[in-house]
Amino acid sequence: MTSYLADTHTGLPIPAAPTFDTVDGERRHRKQRLAAALRLFGKYGFGEGISGHVSVRDPEHHDRFWVNPFGISFSRVRVRDLICVDAGGTVVEGTHRVNPSAFVIHSRIHEHCPGAEAAAHAHTVHSRALGALGRTLEPLDQESASFYRDQVLFDGYEGPSISVEQGRQIADALGGRRAILLRHHGLITVGGTLEEAVHRFFTYDGCAQVQLLASAAGRPKPMSEEQALAAKDGFGDSQLAWASFQLLYDEITAEQPELLDG
Repeated sequence: MTSYLADTHTGLPIPAAPTFDTVDGERRHRKQRLAAALRLFGKYGFGEGISGHVSVRDPEHHDRFWVNPFGISFSRVRVRDLICVDAGGTVVEGTHRVNPSAFVIHSRIHEHCPGAEAAAHAHTVHSRALGALGRTLEPLDQESASFYRDQVLFDGYEGPSISVEQGRQIADALGGRRAILLRHHGLITVGGTLEEAVHRFFTYDGCAQVQLLASAAGRPKPMSEEQALAAKDGFGDSQLAWASFQLLYDEITAEQPELLDG
C-alpha cells in the first residue's frame, strides 16, 4: 500500500514510503528493496570483484542488519541470498558468509552514526578518481548541492578495511553526515531509509563524474552559499530520494523479476 505525504512547498500529495502493520511485512519490504538495490549496483557498473556492499537495519532487532553475502555478484543477488548479521559478526539468518569488510564497516556505522538506517558502499571509478584528488563534491549543480556541508573526506587509509577499529574510525569520521569519501578506497553514503542511502550513492557518484569532467574542461563556477543551501533544501529531501529510488526499483524488478525470489 502506498502512503502519501504533502509536499511542504506546494501542499500537493506526492508518493512516500509505505507503513506496515507487522514487523514481518516491513522486513520483507526492506529485503526486497535491498536485493533490488544490489542488482542496480550491478547494472550500473558499481561492482569491483568481491568489494562493495549495501546494508539496511532489521526493523525488529536494531543491533542487526541485512547485507549482501560474500562472494555473490551484485548482478546475481536474490532476496533469498541476503544475510542478517548481528553486532558480533554472526550470521543469524541466511546460509552464506559475511564479507569481513562489510561487517567492520556497516556494523560500526549502524552503531555509531545517528540516523543511519542504511548504508551503501562501493569502489566506483568516479568516486575513486575524486578521492585520489583529495577533493569532495563542490556545489556545481543542484544534485551536488544536496551534499553541501554534509560530506567528509577520510584520509586515514591503512589498507583494506578488515578490522573493527578501522570501521570505527570511518564511522567516527562520518558522524551524522550523508556521505564519506574514502581516499584510496571508495564511497559510502547513508540514509534514514535504504532508498535514501542508495539514491544518495547514485547521486554522489554521478556528481563526481560531472565535477571531474567540468574540471578537466575548464574552471567550473560553484554556486554561492545561498544558492547551494536553497538547492540542498530541495534536492536533499528525503521524500525526493524515496520517489527517485522507486523509479529505479520499478525498472530493475521489471527487467529482472527473479531478484525477488525468496
